Amino acid sequence: VAVDPAWAELPSSSLRKETGDPYWDEYASRINGLEGYDMPVSSFLKNGVLDGTMQNNIAFKEKREIATNVPEWIPENCIQCGFCSFVCPHATIRTFALTPEEIANAPKEFEGFATLPLMGKPNTDLRFRVQVSPSNCVGCGLCVSECPGKGGNKALHMVDINSQLFLDPLADYLFKQTEYKSDLFPKTTIKGSQFQMPYFEVPGSCPGCGETPYYRLASQLFGKDMQIANATGCSSIYCGANPSTPFVKDKDGNGTAWANSLFEDNAEFGYGMALANNYTAAKVLKIMEDNLDKVTPELKDLFEQYIAAGNDRDKQRALAPQIKKLVAEADVEEDVKSLAEYDLVSKSNWIVGGDGWAYDIGYGGVDHVLANNVNVNILVLDTEVYSNTGGQSSKSSQRSSIAKFAAGGKTTAKKDLGQIAMTYGHVYVASVCMGADKMQTLKAFQEAESYDGPSLIIAYAPCVEHGIKGGLGNHQQVQREAVECGYVDIYRYDPRKETPLTIDTKKEPDYSKMEAFMMKENRFAQLVKLKGKEEADKMFEKAVSDAKRRHERLLAIQKEGI
Repeated sequence: VAVDPAWAELPSSSLRKETGDPYWDEYASRINGLEGYDMPVSSFLKNGVLDGTMQNNIAFKEKREIATNVPEWIPENCIQCGFCSFVCPHATIRTFALTPEEIANAPKEFEGFATLPLMGKPNTDLRFRVQVSPSNCVGCGLCVSECPGKGGNKALHMVDINSQLFLDPLADYLFKQTEYKSDLFPKTTIKGSQFQMPYFEVPGSCPGCGETPYYRLASQLFGKDMQIANATGCSSIYCGANPSTPFVKDKDGNGTAWANSLFEDNAEFGYGMALANNYTAAKVLKIMEDNLDKVTPELKDLFEQYIAAGNDRDKQRALAPQIKKLVAEADVEEDVKSLAEYDLVSKSNWIVGGDGWAYDIGYGGVDHVLANNVNVNILVLDTEVYSNTGGQSSKSSQRSSIAKFAAGGKTTAKKDLGQIAMTYGHVYVASVCMGADKMQTLKAFQEAESYDGPSLIIAYAPCVEHGIKGGLGNHQQVQREAVECGYVDIYRYDPRKETPLTIDTKKEPDYSKMEAFMMKENRFAQLVKLKGKEEADKMFEKAVSDAKRRHERLLAIQKEGI
């Protein structure tokens, strides 16, 4: 390849387009262009990043173009199920319900772009479309793998990215300038969940990452109200690698608040956030209750409505602007006046991290949070290995798996974090595996967030460190097989129910298939080469016995109703 020597003299700024956004033009794009050493201090002062904050809505702008092939939509084969969007690790393929006005206002070069009548809403003029952001897609192919299609013909297929890049302006328009029709279908359905705006998009994770589909789903369900304490690990890197973050704000300024803490104290960090939110909420209610008879009838009525709303965020969101406007204008006491400065919408508190944090280094903090009765949600992205630091074994690693510090195969069983948490009795606990049961995953997230107390979701996440044959583009199928053979159990333990434990594995696991399942991953297959088949088989048998014991304990808990 002939390289023009003059290119070496060009500053990377000559390759950048100015957008008019100082954060992007003077800060983010310069760092991405490897100009960090040349940036003046004023770049940091001017853009408000000295405190470690990052601006929202930046990752989508980066348009990394790292894929060689991206999905193309074939409308005539589409059944509008939403599976493609549901499994996407990067939120770069989405489903849209478009009004005639939105279709007409699309960039002129896309006049007449393909849409379908919206299924399930016969008396509407809304049109359905699946859209990919080609330059942001990473080409993992999960959406194509999971697309059921129509009559055996898939509605998505992978094509050369260069044949799709012309769609970028249309994707930008649909993703960023049209309205998400969040009330079309219930959030409790897969289709309905995928008409919700993702507040998490284009993270810097591996193509086909098993963790980020869970993160994206949580952001669609609760993102505008989420406050997240994130442990160090893969999730802290793909969420917080300067200068961009995958978290976004919507047109109304709602967005996810996110901060990173260390392995050893992230649970305590998030617990402190929750306690602070509780204190603030209690203070707001006390101010209102103490001043009901000291304010105007109109303001008193709003206060009473707010108090009666409890933790209903939709009602709080509707009342908050009215309350703030009136207290700012009224002649009231100073404490009432201060209500204008509070965020009057309660937070959805989340503590997030990997298994290295939750099972190992930060377990003491996780246990402390679960042992208390504060309304906080813990999401464990369980890759069964320290993914971000090179693949070390964790207490979540399965027996016989090879990893750093377990080069001869791990000799002890996987720690059962879920059953440990159940012993408290007041903790909501779920084990989910998206590829095995999408609806169970969706239900678990919504039940956990609605539970007024501590909740724990353990999400099985295939990882590049597993060495999956065929790659991470198969990770949803891997999750299906993991549950079918008993490698993973999926369940929900809800203290609100008379019989708390529901085992969601659809039929009795076929443990005879477990060794064949494990052999599809290098972390297990290498054991045969290392120790020989006879010795490896003995360790695999113990891993199968571990799985059977875990399942039998679940059955006992379910039977006893404890």
